[in-house]
Amino acid sequence: MESKVKFLGHAAHQMLIVFPLGLLAASGIFDLLHLVTRAGKWAQTSFHIMGAGIISGLVAAVLGLLDWLNIPGGTRAKEVGLFHGSGNVFLMGIYLASFLRRKDNPRRPDALAMVLSYIGLAIGAMTGWLGGELVDRHGVGVDRGANLNSPLSLSGLPADANVSGRYQTHVPRAEVIISSIDEEV
Repeated sequence: MESKVKFLGHAAHQMLIVFPLGLLAASGIFDLLHLVTRAGKWAQTSFHIMGAGIISGLVAAVLGLLDWLNIPGGTRAKEVGLFHGSGNVFLMGIYLASFLRRKDNPRRPDALAMVLSYIGLAIGAMTGWLGGELVDRHGVGVDRGANLNSPLSLSGLPADANVSGRYQTHVPRAEVIISSIDEEV
C-alpha cells in the first residue's frame, strides 16, 4: 500500500519518524548520564532533546494518521496500525508528563520524571517494532511494484518500470546459494 503523503517520492511518515525516535531515545541516554555523574547539564540536555522529540513526534503522528486512514478496513495492517498509533499517542503523553515535571528545574528532574522517561522508552521500542511490522510485513508505505531493480523515485517512473536491463534481473535465491556452498564443502 503506497503512502498518500510523500516527500521527494518517499513516504513522509517513514522519513520523519527517525527524529522523535532518535531524540526521545537520546533523552534517555542523557538521563542515564545524569544519574551516573549527577551533573545537571545532562538532565538539562535531556529536557531540551525530549521537547524536540515531542514536537517532531506530533508532526510524524499527523502523517502516520493520514497513512493509517488509507489502509483498507478489515485488514491485519489496519489493526496493527491502530495499536501502533494508539501506543504512540500514549507514548507522547508519557513523555509530555515527564517533560512537564522537569520544566521548573530541568537540571534536577525528580524520580517520577525519570521513571516516566524510561517507561516511554520501553513503549517506544514496542511501537517502533509495530511500525516495522507495518512496513516490512504488511507493505504499508511501500510503492506498488517495488523491487530490487526499481528506478530512482525522482525519475517519475513507477517502481515496477523496466530500467532497460542496466541491472541484473535475476537475484539468486538463498537455497541455491546454500546448496552450492554445501557442494563445495
